[in-house]
Amino acid sequence: MKIVITGGGGFLGSQLAQKLLTRGELTGPSGSPEPIESIVLLDAFFHQPASDPRVRQVVGDISDRDTVFSAVGQEAATAIFHLASMVSGECELRFDDALRVNLDGGRHVFEAARAAAGLPRVVFASSIACFGGMDMKQTMTDTTKQLPQTTYGMTKAICEMLVNDHTRKGHFDGRSARLPTVIVRPGKPNAAASSWASGMFREPLSGVACELPIHRDQSHPMTGYRTVIDSLIALHEVPAARLGSDRGYGLPAHRVTPLLAESVIKQVAARRGITLGPIVDAFDARIQGIVDNWPTNVDGARAVALGLPQPPALEEIVEQYLEDFGQK
Repeated sequence: MKIVITGGGGFLGSQLAQKLLTRGELTGPSGSPEPIESIVLLDAFFHQPASDPRVRQVVGDISDRDTVFSAVGQEAATAIFHLASMVSGECELRFDDALRVNLDGGRHVFEAARAAAGLPRVVFASSIACFGGMDMKQTMTDTTKQLPQTTYGMTKAICEMLVNDHTRKGHFDGRSARLPTVIVRPGKPNAAASSWASGMFREPLSGVACELPIHRDQSHPMTGYRTVIDSLIALHEVPAARLGSDRGYGLPAHRVTPLLAESVIKQVAARRGITLGPIVDAFDARIQGIVDNWPTNVDGARAVALGLPQPPALEEIVEQYLEDFGQK
C-alpha cells in the first residue's frame, strides 16, 4: 500500500509519517489491513532527509498540478492525507497566494485522487476557522453553519465541501477532520494567528519569555498533536458505511485560556524542576481580531462516536511535548 502525505515536511506531516511507519499497515481498498510499502511526502522543503527506505521525499509546490499528480500516481492501493496549507496569518496578508495554495492545491490533490485507480481514501485536515460571523461563545458542532471570517477558514470550508461532493460522486472516499488548534508545536513561532497557543507553553518551558498577543482570559479550543495524529489515522480507518453524506468531523478539544496554560505549566515546572520564562502581555489588535472570529468551544461528540480519541488532560499534553521535544 502507498501513502501520500502533503505537507509531509511539516510538524504534523512528519509526525504522521513516523506513526504510520511504526504502525506498518492501513486499511486498503479491500477493506482489510494492508502493509504500508511506501510513503510519499510532498512539501516545499524538508528539514532533514528521510531515514527510512520506505519514505520518498518530493520537493514541490502543492499548487503545481503536475507535481501533485506525479506524487499521487496511479496505484490502486493508495491513501492520501492532505495536510499542506498556508497558515492563517499568512492567508490574511496574502489573499492570492492563499487561493493558489489552499484552494488550487486542494483541487489538485482531489483531482489526483479522482484519477488514481480504485477508490482512494482521502483524509483532509480542515480547521475550526471554518466557523465565524456569529456569537462565537456558543458551542460549535458539526451542524453549525460555517461562516468563516478569515481567508484561511474560507479555503478550509470550501475544501470540506469539495471532499463531500467528490465522495458523493464516487471519485474517492473522502473524510475531513476539523482540527482545533494543535499544541505544543516545537521550534520557533510561525505566521499562524494561533502561534501564541503553543508559544505560551513552549517558550516559558524553555526558560524564555512568551509575548502574548491576546487577552489572558481568551478561551480557545486546543488539543495535543499526538491526539491529532491518532485521529487522522482513526478517521481513515472508519468504514465508509459509518460516515454518511457529511464527511466533515470536528475533533474534541479542551477550552484553554492563557491563564489556564500558565497554571498548568507552573505545576509541570514545579514537578520537573524547570525554571519558567515569563508570559508577557504584548497585545496585538490584528491577532486578537482574527481570534475573536474563531470558536471558543467545539463539540466533537460526532467524531468520538466514530471511535476517534478524546484529548488527554492538558497537563499530560504538556508532558508529552516535554517527553518528545523538551527536557527528559
